[in-house]
Amino acid sequence: MKISANHIQIEVEDSAPESSHLPAVLLIMGLGMQLIAWPPGLVRSLTQAGYRVIRFDNRDSGLSEKFDKLGMPNLVWQGLKYKLGLTIKPPYSMQDMARDAIGVLDALKIDKAHIVGVSMGGMVAQRVALLAPTRALSLTSIMSSSGARGLPAATPAVTRQMLSRPAGKGKQAAIDHSVKLFKAIGSPGFPKDDAFLRERVTAATERSFNPQGIARQMVAIVADNARAADLPKVTVPTLVLHGKADPLVPFACGEDTASRIPGARLVAIDGMGHDLPPGVVEHVLVHLVPHLKAADSD
Repeated sequence: MKISANHIQIEVEDSAPESSHLPAVLLIMGLGMQLIAWPPGLVRSLTQAGYRVIRFDNRDSGLSEKFDKLGMPNLVWQGLKYKLGLTIKPPYSMQDMARDAIGVLDALKIDKAHIVGVSMGGMVAQRVALLAPTRALSLTSIMSSSGARGLPAATPAVTRQMLSRPAGKGKQAAIDHSVKLFKAIGSPGFPKDDAFLRERVTAATERSFNPQGIARQMVAIVADNARAADLPKVTVPTLVLHGKADPLVPFACGEDTASRIPGARLVAIDGMGHDLPPGVVEHVLVHLVPHLKAADSD
């Protein structure tokens, strides 16, 4: 369903729209990803644990409002400015995206929710906890980062794949390109079936294909270089989950995030890369559900 949040149109999926008595979990996806990227098994397990699960498409992705009027950023130039320590002016900020998430809660009349984000979504979730601490029951940051300077970057192979372009034009070339990227960043300890991966990528591409939106989100990520210094102000119970084999956002990024948030608990998952295959989801749930329950009882 489409709702108005933070003055823009956001696509939302609500597992229990008539169950306002249930504690809510707000799931925030990563760079260029859509609400359908959340593994069904994770959503199902959270609902079975007694939670109202809210998923949504971030701005510039999925079926939510696009910002094409802001143009296509020059990623090479923005990357150079980041390396030189120059100010980056993004089309919109991580704070704007966090306000979108808070706006989703407002539109659904949810006073408080557990905030769970993966990758870029973890960065947005951190910003939600900073912007609206009274709205967050807990924070869970999965395969994400504090954004601090000096942290290790993606492996050269993954960086090359991310910066490469599809071999041809059209959606099929885009699908092939995305499959290669997801295989490059996937979990070596939890391999996925190639046919299943292609099916998921195809479904996402058919639902929405917006490479310019991904570029704008990338600039918002690199521009948010003050978040690391703000993280000590987070006051909600925090869980940081990160794969030891993450080639895109290395494990040190999760360690740094946890070290900056008072009382945060860091969980390392061996063999986990930068994705959520079924085996990884099982490990995530072992820690996520007790974390949510403990926060509920506080």
